[in-house]
Amino acid sequence: MAGLRSNRAWNLLLTGGTVSSVGDYVFDTTMVLWIAAVIAKGQSWAPAAVSGVLLAAAIPAILVGPAAGVFVDRWNQRRIMLVGDACRTVLILALLPLAWPSVSGHVGRPAELILIYAVLLVTSCFSQFFGPAKFAVMSGLVAEEDRARAGGLAMSTGALAGIVGPPIAAPLLFIFGVQWALIINALSFVFSFITIALVKLPPRGADVTEPAAPDFLGEFRAGVRFFATSRVLVAMAIGVVIATLGTGLINAMNVFFVTDNLHVAAKWYGTMGAAEGIGAVLGGAATGLIAARIAPKQIFWGGLVLTGILAVAYSRMSLLPPALVLLFLIGMVVGTLNGAILPLILGATPQEMLGRVASVINPLQQVATVTSVVVAGLLASTVLRHLHKSFAGMTFGPYDTLFSIAGLLFIAGGLAAIPLLRTPPSPAPTPPPDPAARPDETLS
Repeated sequence: MAGLRSNRAWNLLLTGGTVSSVGDYVFDTTMVLWIAAVIAKGQSWAPAAVSGVLLAAAIPAILVGPAAGVFVDRWNQRRIMLVGDACRTVLILALLPLAWPSVSGHVGRPAELILIYAVLLVTSCFSQFFGPAKFAVMSGLVAEEDRARAGGLAMSTGALAGIVGPPIAAPLLFIFGVQWALIINALSFVFSFITIALVKLPPRGADVTEPAAPDFLGEFRAGVRFFATSRVLVAMAIGVVIATLGTGLINAMNVFFVTDNLHVAAKWYGTMGAAEGIGAVLGGAATGLIAARIAPKQIFWGGLVLTGILAVAYSRMSLLPPALVLLFLIGMVVGTLNGAILPLILGATPQEMLGRVASVINPLQQVATVTSVVVAGLLASTVLRHLHKSFAGMTFGPYDTLFSIAGLLFIAGGLAAIPLLRTPPSPAPTPPPDPAARPDETLS
């Protein structure tokens, strides 16, 4: 890790991103709990309302994400990150008035939800530019031999935020009020802004030369064409999209699984996220060691399959302790899997294409998220709401059924990626022509 320790710019960005992620986890968890346990408490439409939180964050990735990648590859990437953090700080603070009952009581539930969704949607629009810019800048700061370790370390610090953030959210909401989650998230963006401002980037990350006549469609098509011709990137997209259909189901319904299937209070929802985060920290930290023995391609598809098996097992849980153990194991596998993605992408993508490649993968992933979240919210609020069936000695309700489907989708994603991740056989060398052969024999 010596090369990464001495990389001041990379460490500043990693630190700022980690603190910002803590704020995001606190905020995201609080929004889910706020809607599920306060605004929509006891309402039949509560699952659909919670799904709206995920939809508001996902839709901009579909509508804005593809264009964002082109501009990230052209614009000053450091400035993109600074503007993104500043605007997201202001947007999050704009929700503060809803934290006081005197205001929220006059606004009413429908308007309150619309305001929350609107802020989340616009905030996510800025994130579509910030994410690819940060990815491109940080990738340009890492030497090739440090990529696996950098990916693992980034995954570990992100997972560390997942340990710290979700458990904080419940007491902040139920004891101190939602305003503290908003303030913490806003301050985390301020901290990220400061770390970015302190970073001095090499010329490519800080100052992109823009052509005199921009050709957005041409550059976008070039990015899509490059993506479509890369077996590795296409395989990753297929695996991630199919698995994300399962992730959306779990993320949208996990708060209800905690209360209905595990029979514990909603305040344990944050603890579930922390258990997965602890596993992800360990898995991400081990990525460098594992990647030295197992190829990142195998880590990718194998991680998806193993995550699916563990998710199916999680769906059958009815007690909190074994569920926490399974989430810890899922976190370990996902942490290792995500740590292997960075070297895969960087190994298949030139620096000048990173923004566009990220903006192809992200919208595809978010389309899958939107689809699964909408389906989960609608099914749990309507068709599956009163599901109670027994099969092979097991009882199936609405949320465990959705989680079982999610696990199978992870497995399908891993298996679908295998053929494209296999190295195609090299064509047999053409033997030199025999000088003694007749022309027609050589041709044949």
